[in-house]
Amino acid sequence: MLEDIFSAIPLGLFLAFMLGPVFFVLLETGAIKGFRATLSFDIGVLIADAFFLIIAYFGTNPLLNRLKDDPALYIFGGTVLLTYGIITFIKIRRTTITPATFEFQKLKNSDYIHIAVKGFLLNFINIGVLGFWLGLIIIFGPSLDMRPFRLITFFSTILITYLVVDIFKILLAKTLKHKLTPTRIAVSKKIISILIITFGVILVLRGIVPKQVSIIEQEVEDRIHIETDSL
Repeated sequence: MLEDIFSAIPLGLFLAFMLGPVFFVLLETGAIKGFRATLSFDIGVLIADAFFLIIAYFGTNPLLNRLKDDPALYIFGGTVLLTYGIITFIKIRRTTITPATFEFQKLKNSDYIHIAVKGFLLNFINIGVLGFWLGLIIIFGPSLDMRPFRLITFFSTILITYLVVDIFKILLAKTLKHKLTPTRIAVSKKIISILIITFGVILVLRGIVPKQVSIIEQEVEDRIHIETDSL
C-alpha cells in the first residue's frame, strides 16, 4: 500500500503543475476571489477528474480509445474553450474592476456552487484530460494487478496530492491580492483569456491536423530536453 502511495505522489505533483487553462484560472481566482472561492473551483476540477477516471477505468477498451482520438471531440472542446476565452476577453472592462470590489464582496453559497461548476466544465471540456487518465490506467493498471483497492489507493493519492499542492498555490496567489490594482487585474484577466484562447486553438488544430500538431509538440519537447541537458 505504501509503495502505491509513494509511486502516486510524483504524478500528483506533475498534475498540479501541468500548464493548462485550469492552472491559470486557478491562480487568477485565488488572487482575486479568495481562498473559499478558489477551493470551490478546485473541487469542481477534481470532480471532473474523478468522473474521467471512472470512465477510463470502466472503458479501457478499443471503443474508448477510438472515442479518445475522435477529431470531432477535440474540435468541439477547443471551440468551447476558444469561445469562452473570447467572450471573457471582450467582457473585461478596466473601469469595472477594483480591488475593493473583491475585498468586500460577500459570495453566497450559490456563487460557490457556480464557481465549482465552472471548474468542472473547464476541466471536462478538455478531452486531453480523459486521455491522461486513460494513459495512467493503461500504464500503471497492470502493475497494480487491476485490483480495485490498489487502484483506488493509487489514484486517490494522486488527487489528494494535487489538492494539497493546489491549496498552497491558492495561498500563494492570495498573498498577491494586496498588490493588485485595477490595471493589473485587467491585464491578468486578459492574459488568462488569451491563454485559454491559445489552448482552444491547439485543441481545434489537434482535431483538424493531428499529425502536424504532434510533430510540432515533439520538436518543442526535444528542444526543451536539449536546452535542459546543456545547463
